[in-house]
Amino acid sequence: MKTVQGRRWKNWAHTFDSVPEKLLYPSSIDEVCEIVIEAAKLGKKIRVVGAGHSFTSLVKTDNWLVSLDQLSGVEKVDEQAGTATVLGGTRLFKIGEALGNIGYAQENLGDINVQSIAGAISTGTHGTGLKFGNISTQVLELSLVTAAGEVLVISEKSNPDYFKACLVSLGSLGIIVKVTLKITKSPVYEYNSQKIDYSRLEAQLEQYIEQNRHFEFYLFPYSNIVQIKTMNNTAKKPQSLSLHNFTNLLLENYLFFILSEICRLFPRSSRFISRLSAKGVGTTEIAAHSYQLFATPRLVRFREIEYSIPLHHMKAAIQEIRQCIELEKYRVHFPIECRTVKADDIWLSPSYERDSAYIAFHMYKGMPYENYFRDMERIMRKYEGRPHWGKMHKLTKEQLLPLYPKLPDFLAVREELDPHELFLNEYMKELFGEGC
Repeated sequence: MKTVQGRRWKNWAHTFDSVPEKLLYPSSIDEVCEIVIEAAKLGKKIRVVGAGHSFTSLVKTDNWLVSLDQLSGVEKVDEQAGTATVLGGTRLFKIGEALGNIGYAQENLGDINVQSIAGAISTGTHGTGLKFGNISTQVLELSLVTAAGEVLVISEKSNPDYFKACLVSLGSLGIIVKVTLKITKSPVYEYNSQKIDYSRLEAQLEQYIEQNRHFEFYLFPYSNIVQIKTMNNTAKKPQSLSLHNFTNLLLENYLFFILSEICRLFPRSSRFISRLSAKGVGTTEIAAHSYQLFATPRLVRFREIEYSIPLHHMKAAIQEIRQCIELEKYRVHFPIECRTVKADDIWLSPSYERDSAYIAFHMYKGMPYENYFRDMERIMRKYEGRPHWGKMHKLTKEQLLPLYPKLPDFLAVREELDPHELFLNEYMKELFGEGC
C-alpha cells in the first residue's frame, strides 16, 4: 500500500489545503479495513477523498487522509438484472467508458464526471431532468467499512435501517468501498444547445422542464440572453464528437479562461464580458450516446455555491436573482446554472421529498465572491433552499435541522456506527454540532 507523509494536499478548486500526517492509497478492501483498525488503535481521525471536487473542507485533516484512487474498477455487470458493481474509487467517466463498451450507461450524470462514485454518492451529486433523481438514487447496494474495521453490506434488504442514511452521508458513517448501481441500455440522445430571450424562458419554463428528458439553462448576468440545453431520445445514429469536444475545450475553457483573467485584472469589465459571452452562445445539435454528452471539461477554476429549492419556486427565484444582480452590480461574469431533479426519500438529499430546482452560482478564482454569494444564499434561503453538500455554504446545524427533517435520525445512525468520531474532522463537527 502506497503511503505519503507530510505532503500538502489541495482540493480541485483550491478553496482549502492541509498537510495530512499520512496520505494512504489502499488498493484492496482488506487494506482499507487495516487502515481503519490501525487508526482506531492509535486514536487517529480519518477522512476519505475521491477526486477532491468538493469546495468545502469536507476532507481537510492533519490526521490521516485516505485516497480511493487505487481502489478502482468495474467488478461485475449483470445484464439480466441491469446492475453494475464498481469499487468506491472508480471515477464516473471510467464507469461510463466501461459500461459504454458493452452498450450500457448510468441513467443520469452531472456536468462533471471526474468524481469518484463514492464521493458523488456521499455529497448528493446530481444531473438534470425531472424524471431522474440524484446519482445516489441509482444505488441498490453498497459496502461500507465501519469504524470497527468491518465490512457492512447495506441495501433495502441487508441492514435496511442504515440504507437511506448511507446514500448521502458526507463520508461520516464509514468508507464506501463498493457500490452496486442500477444501469440502463445506453440510449442515443440528441443534444441541442441554443440561446433564447429571457422572456421566452419565463413564458415557457414549465414546458421546457416537462417536455424534455434532460433540460438545463444558464442565466448570464446583465443579459437577457439565456442558453438552454436539452437532451432527448433519438433514432439518429451516433455522430463523432471530435469537433464538438474540441469546440467545448476551446470556447468553454481556453477562451473563457482568457475572458475570466480580464475580469480578474479589470473587474469593471465583468458586465461587458458576461454580455459578450451570452452573445457568443451558438446553436449546436448533435447525436451521441448519453454518457458521452452529460459532462464537459472544466479547466477554469472557480468558487461555487449551489442550492436546491422546491421546483415551484424556481421562476420566482430566478426573477429575484436577476433583479438583485442588476441592483447590486456585482462584478460577476460566470453564468448561473439552473437544473431540475426528481424528489427522493434519502435522508440528507437536498431533493428529499420534493421535486427540486438546483441553482448554482460561480465566481472565478481570485475574484471577490463574499458579497455575491451572501446575497444569493439569502435569496435561496428565502425559498427553502438546501445546500449542495459539496459546495460552499454558511448554514449551521440549527439552520439545517428544519430543512432536513431526518437529520436527527441520521445523527443517531452516525453515533451508532462511529461512536468515537473516527470519521469526523473539525468542519464536520461545526456542521453537525459537537458530539454529532
